[in-house]
Formats: sequence, structure tokens, C-alpha cells
Amino acid sequence: MKAIISGFPLREMLMGCLCCILICGIFSSVYAQEMPADSLKLIHLNEVVVISAGKQLDHQKQHKPLSSLDEFLESSRSINMVKRGAYAWEPTMNDMASERLAITIDGMQIFGACTDKMDPITSYVDVSNLSEAQIGSGQQGAAFGNAIGGGINLKLDKSSFKKTGWNGSLESSFETNNAMRVFGGELNYSDEKFYLNTDVIYHKAENYKAGGDREVLYSQFEKYNFSINSGYKLAEDKSISATLIYDEANDVGYPALTMDVSLARAVIGSVSFNQDTLLGNFTNWESKLYYNNIKHVMDDTKRPDVPIHMDMPGWSETAGFYTQANFNKERNHFFFKLDGFYNKSYAEMTMYPANSNEPLMFMLTWPDVRTRNVGIYAEDHIDFEKSSVKLSTRLAYHSNTVADDFGLNSLKIFYPEMDRTNTRFLKSFSAQYHKMVNDFHFNGGISYGERAPSVSEGYGFYLFNSFDNHDYIGDPDLQTESAADANVSVTYKKPTFEITAAANYFHVYNYIIGVVDNSLSSMTIGAEGVKIYTNLEYAQLFNATLSGRYNISNAFKLTGNISYHRGIDNEGENLPLISPISYRSALDFYKNQYSASLSVNGAGEQTNYNPAYGELKTAAYATLSASFGKRFFIRENSLFIKAGIENVLDTYYSSYTDWNNIPRMGRNFYLTISYSIN
Repeated sequence: MKAIISGFPLREMLMGCLCCILICGIFSSVYAQEMPADSLKLIHLNEVVVISAGKQLDHQKQHKPLSSLDEFLESSRSINMVKRGAYAWEPTMNDMASERLAITIDGMQIFGACTDKMDPITSYVDVSNLSEAQIGSGQQGAAFGNAIGGGINLKLDKSSFKKTGWNGSLESSFETNNAMRVFGGELNYSDEKFYLNTDVIYHKAENYKAGGDREVLYSQFEKYNFSINSGYKLAEDKSISATLIYDEANDVGYPALTMDVSLARAVIGSVSFNQDTLLGNFTNWESKLYYNNIKHVMDDTKRPDVPIHMDMPGWSETAGFYTQANFNKERNHFFFKLDGFYNKSYAEMTMYPANSNEPLMFMLTWPDVRTRNVGIYAEDHIDFEKSSVKLSTRLAYHSNTVADDFGLNSLKIFYPEMDRTNTRFLKSFSAQYHKMVNDFHFNGGISYGERAPSVSEGYGFYLFNSFDNHDYIGDPDLQTESAADANVSVTYKKPTFEITAAANYFHVYNYIIGVVDNSLSSMTIGAEGVKIYTNLEYAQLFNATLSGRYNISNAFKLTGNISYHRGIDNEGENLPLISPISYRSALDFYKNQYSASLSVNGAGEQTNYNPAYGELKTAAYATLSASFGKRFFIRENSLFIKAGIENVLDTYYSSYTDWNNIPRMGRNFYLTISYSIN
């Protein structure tokens, strides 16, 4: 343990943790957030964010119905979102970005097609498609794939052979700040042998205004989403199902970047076979084949004074499978999963000089990288009297191949001896312990995980990063990044009161980050230099939170949390995008089909930032939001209306996750209307 903590400012870590605990202890009744019941069972994930209930959005319990999936995820106590505009925010967990996470849609591996991370996987689905977001911190998310920071699985909403017949809903909402219009609907049928679910939703928004009525240019977007899934029972314990999702966004502005997006399109499909029992004690056997195709086109034609016009399209295709089952025997509850995928990532850039007589400039920014991955995951949840242990492991074969000769030769300018194919074997192990003593629940664990470099980190060719104003070049010979982590939490739980203190620590070996290479010249006009993705010896991250719930009465509930974060590299320098102290609290009311909420969200001043990575200090802020809703019954149908106001005081602010410190939305009124037909 001494070796792991070596180099970390221990006094600062302990003082930060102590301050967090003292502040939370004083204000625990104010800053407390409800913890899902499943979070105390080690066989389940750390957190589940419920999005819909039974094929209909759970409007009654959502502060803002028909909000984007990004906003739903940001309500989680585990996830923060990096914002480059009003659309397609990038999830982070434990202060680690998406390349260090395993993000799947219903267990399917999907990879974005944008070299600038303008299309995270979460941007290709909608709340209308989903039932919940399953979140596992660290190696608790390894069931979804190789990761270090954790895993997020966006679970699709399905009827599952319930005898409900036909039902549907129509939904609409409007927001004043950016004139956001949302229209959606769903039509579903289900009986004991067959179900069919369809839904469609449309979003369109203009530029939003920050606090003080200051317009944020290039923040508009338009999005369509359509999904259909169906299932058929072959026998009492056997069924097949299929899913198709089509998602398309157009005219998406990114005010924090130098380019926008004219098209972001995904087609996602799968077929599954399910069997309740298999070979005696094996249960819940599920096998799935899937395919997805993504096209992403960056666009600068709507920007004034562009030095040189560029076309930057990207493509990503993934085909994969998984098969999984449970096995129960006395105190042991096993889960086994075999999965694999094949991905093709290709991106190019063409520059058009102002002088048409000059030749075009062309390069492959992703040189048709083919990624193969096959993995085995297994876990054993062992029950004892008032305690349990969960042991898990993942072993995977991972390879990258540069298929395009032009792209390979371009990279060989910097790496003459590089191989066309790079193969790795990735490992992860985890041990978690849970003990219940009266009303206290104690959880603790240690784990180790590895992940391969992303396509950009390994094979990116002059990728411009507007955050630090540098071009980036990948390194195909990067070492495998790995992390040892430890976590601990204590929960005191009563019927009307619950409070949890939790902390985790990550020691990341061979930490991958861009480092300036002064011997190289930049390609992008105005860029300050070139960075090469490099392995640092190590980096360290520490997170501490205090969260809880207090049921004031049957109708009123107080929830919230407060968190402290710290991250440094092997030389004691601050890592980028590390959260300052942040907090969230809400007072909710539910009674007789009425609902109301009052919430506060804020953060302290960002003091531990690093200008070398393009960071600027962000000031402390706090915002206030409120909502009120009512459900009406019309015969067997229901009409739900909810109105609310965000950023009541019209605060002008930005947070550490706002790319280039773009300001967030100012005061915003919204109205949602939903009519459900049963």
C-alpha cells in the first residue's frame, strides 16, 4: 500500500477527505441523495438510473421529463458530463473520460466515428429507447468490457411478454431558452407469446442563451430517433427477440469547437435468443448477435472567417456477439459471459485551399483500424450470514490492425519500425466484500484492470484538440494502461433515513496522455504545437462522496450528495478535467398524483487545474431549479403535465467539464405534456 500511495500528496488527500466528511456531517440532512436499494447488493451494479417504467417514461419522479439522455446521466451521483455544446455530452466516471470506460447499449459494443469525440455512444440513443442506465464503478463495470474507470450499460426498454394488449402515448415539450421542441410517441402490443414496441422522438433547438441573456452561437441541433423491438416465445422457457434503432442528428453546433456537425447517423440492430433454464442449474441463458454502423461528418461551412475549408467524415462499423448465463449452487451465485466484437474505424480529412489552383491536401486521421476483441468474464457471488463476497475476472484477446496502406505509411513517418498489427492480452480481477451489522452496511474491495489504447491514442494522425490548441499524434507502440484501485463505503440505513460515505483510489500505471514534442510542426492553422500520446509512469486519482436520503413524511423527501476529487500525475502535476468539490440537493414532493421539486446544484472554485492542458480556472457557482406536475385520469387513460424552471436566478457560469469554459444555459422555462392510452 505504501508503494501505491508513493508520490501522492497524502496530507492534502487526508485534509480533503476530512473536510468533505466534516462538511457532509454538518449538512447531511441537506446534501443527501437517495441510494438505490440494489446498490447494497454486491451481485448488482453500484447504481441504476431509472429512465422509464414499463415502456412509458416515469414522468412523476423525474424533475424534467423528456430531457436528453445526457441530463438523465448527469443526475447520477457517479457520472459527470463533458460539454462541447448543447448536444452529445461525453460521460466521465471517477474523473476518467470515455476511452477509459466501457459504454454499451443493451450489452452491444458501439464506437463513435468522430476523431474529436463529438459523438459519444450515449448520443445515438434516446430516453424513449431505454429503461435504465446500469452503472458500475471501476472493475464493477468489467462485465461490459475492458475498462479502468468503470462501465455504463444503457438497457433497452422491452415489454417482455406481459398480457397488456395495445397501449401507447403521445408526448411533447417546449423549452423557452433555446426554443427546444420535442415531439414523441410510442405504440406497443404485448401478450404471452409476442410483443412489439415502437417509438419515435424528435428534438429541435436553436442557440441557447447563457445567464444575462447572452446568446451562445453555434449551439443549435436537430435530432430524430426511431426504434422497434419485438419478441416471440418459441416455448414456455425459450424466446427470440430483435431490435432496430435508427438515430440521426443534423445541423449540430459545437460552440466550444472550431467545427460543427452536418450529420451524425447510427443504425443499430440485434437478434437474441433467450432460454430460462439450461443444463440443470444454469439459468437466464441469453445469446445475442449485433451490428451497428455509424457515420459522422464534421462541417465548418457555417463558421465565418475559416482560414481553410475542411471536410472531415468518419465511419465506424462494429459486429459482435455475447452469450451469458447464471449458475446457482447453494451459497454460490455464478455469472459467466463470453463476448467478442470486430470494429472498423476510418476517418479522413481533406483541406481545400482558398486558391483553387493549389492542390488539395488529404490525410487519413484514422487509417482504417480494424479491432478484434474476444473476452471471457466470470463472477462468483458468495453468500454468508449477513455478509457476502463477490469475486470477478475478465480475460480478453485484443488486436489492432492498420488495413490502409496509405495510412500505415503515413504513421511510419514517425514510427518506421511499427508493425501493421498489435496484439495484447488484457486482464482484470476484482474482490468485493459486504458486511451488514445492525443498520450499518460495510462495503470494500480491491481490483486491477487493463485497457488497450483507443484508436486515437494508438493511430490518430494530426487530430486537433481545441481545448489545449495542439495537434495530436497517436503512438501504436503505447504500453497497455492498467490500474489498481481500492474502494470503501459505509451506509447507515433506516426506513426514513439513509446516509453513505464512500471513497475510492486509483493508481493508474502507464497513464496515457498527450505530451508536447517540440521537434514536430503543427498541421492545423493556429495550433500551438504537436503532442504525442505518451505513457506516463503513473497517475493517481482519489474520490470521496457523502450522500443520503431523509423521508420527512410520506409526501416529502430530501436527497443530495457532496463530493471531493483529486488527480495528479507522477510528477505531482494536476491532471486535466478533475472535479472541484461539488454538491447537489433536492426536496421532492409526491402525493395524490401531484409532484413538485426544488433542487440546488453547485460546485466550489476549481483550484487544482493545469494550464498546460488548456484548463482555465472556473469560479464557484450554485443554481436553483424547481418543477411542478399533475397527473389527470381520463377514463382509462392518463394526462400528465409538468412545468418547471431551471437556473431560476439566471446565473452566468461554467464548470470544469465545459470545454473551453463555454457558459451553460441561463434561466429556462419548460413545459411537458404526455397523454397515455391504455
